[in-house]
Amino acid sequence: MGIIPEEWDAVRVGDLFTFKNGLNKEKRFFGHGTPIVNYTDVFNNRALRVELIGGRVDVSSNELNAYEVLKGDVFFTRTSETVEEIGIAAVMLDDTEKTVYSGFVLRARPINESLDDMFKTYCFSPRYFREQVTARASYTTRALTNGRLLSESFLIRPPLPEQRSIALALSDMDGLLSSLDQLIAKKHNLKKATMQQLLTGKTRLSGFSGEWKAKRLGELAEMYSGGTPTTSVHSYYGGDIPWVSISDMTKGGKFITMTDRNLTQTGFASCAAQLFPAGTVLYAMYASLGECSIASVPLCSSQAILGISTRSTLNNEFLYYYLTSSKSIVKSLGQHGTQANLNKGMVEDFWLRLPSIPEQTAIAKVLSDMDVELTALKARRDKTHNLKQAMMNELLTGKTRLVKPETVNA
Repeated sequence: MGIIPEEWDAVRVGDLFTFKNGLNKEKRFFGHGTPIVNYTDVFNNRALRVELIGGRVDVSSNELNAYEVLKGDVFFTRTSETVEEIGIAAVMLDDTEKTVYSGFVLRARPINESLDDMFKTYCFSPRYFREQVTARASYTTRALTNGRLLSESFLIRPPLPEQRSIALALSDMDGLLSSLDQLIAKKHNLKKATMQQLLTGKTRLSGFSGEWKAKRLGELAEMYSGGTPTTSVHSYYGGDIPWVSISDMTKGGKFITMTDRNLTQTGFASCAAQLFPAGTVLYAMYASLGECSIASVPLCSSQAILGISTRSTLNNEFLYYYLTSSKSIVKSLGQHGTQANLNKGMVEDFWLRLPSIPEQTAIAKVLSDMDVELTALKARRDKTHNLKQAMMNELLTGKTRLVKPETVNA
């Protein structure tokens, strides 16, 4: 926990709250009746509001009294697959009426009013507190915590005026994050609508006219399958030839510049992998069906990915956006076995309605510019999130003060 300000104290959680396990009932009682705070409500929201509680359960009057939820109650996730997901806290900030909580969470009811409700939404998240929770976790088939273990953890407690100042500063950061999330969602929906209009010819860019022509993709591009060297032969991996997997595409987005694994020349020669030139459209035929990227550097791929090299009548970025917009339709075309998948012949038989190359290029440029804007907004959002995390660790441990020491008790 380190050194804390003189006006602050470190207090046992058990001296601040009493703990109680939640309600467990058979499945048939759920889906109607009284609102119930569930695991996902707590895990996904540091601040609980009445309108966020979507779960319902049929309870008796005794159960309602025993498992009631009141304003200011703190709830902790009790059990999960990983230790990082237990002891996550959320605070009920609204006055409630006839609301209970699930057996998958623990209720911590305040003993006194020494913690501000908004401060509670942040004070259980810093690294020093989370490390106490995870260190005290127990394990069976799942990671577990309970009221006794949480009670043994220590919480750094500033005076109430400083708690409120800290909560206000962090709440402002949350407001900024929320506004960025809303802007990103708005821009994403705008891009989706623009794709639907431009890629179908329903809306034409200024200066372009003429009929769009239907073409079979196999007539417009060369296609190559990938390959995978035997994974048990270590000498096949760790070289300088980028080797794309599905996970590289889902993480990398539009352009692939590097991969998690590279092949050696020996590994490349040992399998059916082919070297795709920069600009090749990469198309997932298995697993994440319809996932699409563009190679920024020469690379090869696993057999789950088809390399599509466009000819002079098809712009590769236009194809990328066309395939991306068709992902939901393509999934329904996949052969159904243990998982849906495509093959080279099926992709060659895709039909596209195409404008001229100049119009394809112009459409791709519009959509690419929207991607650049979205990427910048997401980077700003990530930077703001990281800044908030740093602020929490500074403000909630007293390393940075928002209230002058002499005014704390004023």
